[in-house]
Order: sequence, then C-alpha cells, then structure tokens
Amino acid sequence: MANVSIFPAPGPIGQAEFEANRRALERDRRAETRMRINLTLPALLVVFVLMVCPILWLLSLSVVAGDGRLSLENYALFFSEQVYVEMFLKTFMIAFVVTVICVFLGYPVAYLLAILPPAWSGVLMLAVLVPFWTSGLVRTFSWLIILQRNGIVNKSLVWLGVIDKPISLVHNMTGTVIGMVHIMVPFLILPLYASMKAIDGNLMRAGANLGSSPTHAFFRIFLPLSMPGLVAGMIMVFVMCLGFYITPAILGGGKIKMIAQRIEESISLYPTWGPAAALAVLLLLMTAVCLFVSLKLVRWLAAGR
Repeated sequence: MANVSIFPAPGPIGQAEFEANRRALERDRRAETRMRINLTLPALLVVFVLMVCPILWLLSLSVVAGDGRLSLENYALFFSEQVYVEMFLKTFMIAFVVTVICVFLGYPVAYLLAILPPAWSGVLMLAVLVPFWTSGLVRTFSWLIILQRNGIVNKSLVWLGVIDKPISLVHNMTGTVIGMVHIMVPFLILPLYASMKAIDGNLMRAGANLGSSPTHAFFRIFLPLSMPGLVAGMIMVFVMCLGFYITPAILGGGKIKMIAQRIEESISLYPTWGPAAALAVLLLLMTAVCLFVSLKLVRWLAAGR
C-alpha cells in the first residue's frame, strides 16, 4: 500500500499564505531583536565606558616604556624578578586559603538559615548582614586591637592555660587571613542561602522514606543541589580576595604583601605607570584563567554526576 500523507500538500493559495506568515514572523523577530538592542544599548555603553575603556587604557600603559616607546619591558620585569612571582603566588595562596575557610564557616550558617523557621532565620540573617553596615577599615582596625599581644584573644588564651605567653597574631599571615575571612564570609553565605532556599524539602523526606540516612541524603541530595550557590560564592570570594589592599596592609604590617599593595607602591615610587599597569593586566589575565578553569571543572563535575 502506498504511503499517503494525512496532511494535504498546500496549494498555490496555501503556499502563498504560508510564505506571508513566515515573512511576518521574520519581521516580528527582527523588530523584537532591534527593540532588545535599543533597550540594552545604554547599559552596554555604560559598561564599555566604565569597564572596557579602563582595561584598554591599562593595557596601553603596560606596553609603553619609560621613554615613551612601545616595549614589553614591563612584562619582562615580572618574569625576571623572583619577588614578583612569589608575590603572585602568595596572593593566590591567601585567596585560596580564605575561600576554603569561608566555605567551612559559611556553609553550616547558610544551611542553618535555610532550615530554621522564618522568625529565627531573620534574626540570624540580621547577624550575617550587620558587618555590611560597618566600614571595612573599622573592622580591620578592630581585629588589630583584638589580636594584638595585649588583646582579648591572647589574654583569654593565657587565662585558659592554652598558651604560656602571648603569641603573635597580627603583622603576619594569621592576622591577614582572619581579617579577610571576617569580611568575605557574608559574600559566600548569601548566594549559598539563596540556592538552598530553592531546594524542595520534600526531596530529603523522600530520601528518608526510601531508607536513606540523614547523612547519606545530605551528601547525595542536598549538597549536589546546593552546589551552584556554593560555586558562585566561592568564585566571588576568591576573585575579591585577589584585589584586597587595606586588610593585608594593616593586619600584615608590611610583612604580608599582596599584589594590590605592590601595584600601589609601583605607582607611588616610579614616575610612570607602566610597571603597575603590567601587574594589573597580569593579575586580570590570571584571574580570567582561574575562572575559566573553575567553570570547566564545575561543568565536568555536573556531567559526571
């Protein structure tokens, strides 16, 4: 039996109507595209002026030598001086350590915020948001007072018998990390809390009904579903830590120098901005590479799951 289509082939009139409808849809689509471009063009222009132009300006400064000629000597200085390499490594190491500590401190707080009743959750959220209402400079100097040899931390440890004499908690890596963690923890809690609130609580109860223990259900259900918020918070904390200046300068006491401090010193000590611009461009490129690798890793983990 020959194959017979239940839909008749369009005749001349039907074909003309079909073509007219197709052209009308294309016109509507082009009009919608133009409308979207017109609506977003002012915002794109602001982004270009405030973000792209400064980056292009820095890039141009980084390839200009002290005598005004085009040169890569500013970048060659970075690769020839071991101190710059060590400073970059220290900057990324501190950012990584602060991010890890923020994860261990912020995840339980975000989880508690997500499961508490609204009244208690609001009180705890208020405690999380209070640091945003205080200047970062004030918080940094507060940690300088708290962690000094005669501060409350050392006095408490001596009184409890944990240590025999005050220990150095500031003007070193310890004080720098503590101050940065205090500032950055809310930036991890907020996106993580938003991700956790979107998780359906019935999923955990369904896992329990199927015989899963609370721990097993958490690691197999809740943790994977909260991963987008966790990754977003980690990336935000890590990238912001790379540009820290005030906290390392005060709590590090000049002994812990991150790349932002070196950029400021280059601008202050040298008559040209070339070395500082080169350091800023290198930091931007390394940050972009880290973000690219992180996104690839997240996609790989999601595909494997």
